[in-house]
Amino acid sequence: MSFFTNHNPNNSFEVAQPPTDSVSSLSFSPKSNLLVSTSWDNQVRCWDVQKIGTSIAATPKSSYSHDQPVLCSMWKDDGMAVFSGGCDRQVKMWSLMSGGQPTTVAMHDAPIKEIAWIPELALLVAGSWDKTLKYWDLRQPNPVHTQLLPERCYALTVKYPLMVVGTADRNLIMFNLQNPKTEFKRIISPLKYQTRCVAAFPDQQGFLVGSIEGRVGVQHLNEGQESKNFTFKCHRENNVIYSVNSINFHPVYHTFATAGSDGSISFWDKDSKQRLKAMSKCNQPIPCSTFNNDGSIFAYSVCYDWHKGAGNHNPSTAKTSIFLHLPQDADVKPKPKPAGRR
Repeated sequence: MSFFTNHNPNNSFEVAQPPTDSVSSLSFSPKSNLLVSTSWDNQVRCWDVQKIGTSIAATPKSSYSHDQPVLCSMWKDDGMAVFSGGCDRQVKMWSLMSGGQPTTVAMHDAPIKEIAWIPELALLVAGSWDKTLKYWDLRQPNPVHTQLLPERCYALTVKYPLMVVGTADRNLIMFNLQNPKTEFKRIISPLKYQTRCVAAFPDQQGFLVGSIEGRVGVQHLNEGQESKNFTFKCHRENNVIYSVNSINFHPVYHTFATAGSDGSISFWDKDSKQRLKAMSKCNQPIPCSTFNNDGSIFAYSVCYDWHKGAGNHNPSTAKTSIFLHLPQDADVKPKPKPAGRR
């Protein structure tokens, strides 16, 4: 059993044996506290995370390789397999129970940026920089449908029946997965700069979008709810603006966390338009984060996120870390709306 050390400013626990290069995604199993990371060192790694009182212990469980950097990960809904995709233009499926080698289940013509498993359709969806979205039935070698996108896929979120795809040129494309081959709606992002991440509301009535300008947009789907749409600033320091890299809803309270290139994490309540908690800043950007299935553990990576390019990367000082945080109820539970705010 490997124990984490507790030494960062947020009383978070550092994962043993982290990736050797920047982390691109973090995914918890929907059925257990198995945590998977993907990284620019071409590796997919898995840890078995266990809470012991107010501490956390974990064991590095297993790992496998892609031929090139890995950009995204997703669990199957039964917790029996992990999907990963990246710059080698393929999605691999890895069965943790069998202990066998991963198998290629999807291919694109350019790097795969986002993947999602849709249990209601028993389909895998992959979004690529080849400007397509492909749906895959794992029993078949070819996609069951290829959806053309207006630009490269940068972000993807699924909360059945809602799927939202964010592409280059600030396109936001919504799908009703009860009719997955047809766009439901397409808009230009309410944010003025490049989309970085999207997250569907737990009630499927809308979504959040984060951009490189340190701003989040709250967007509702239905006509007549436009008055509920708003944007707010975050991940800014004085006059310096940082990217919003990750947005995750809490699975129980339906509040959400944002993580940014400024090295900070904040927890928010969109309904009362309040920030619930701002964690202490880390000394490097936070490229990705995620909650476990009951919201009791929040995982985040701290590493260089390449937003200043290769010229600002110093391998001798850059460290890649993954931390696990135990959020308190007061930090993530909704608060009453302030008096006078509608």
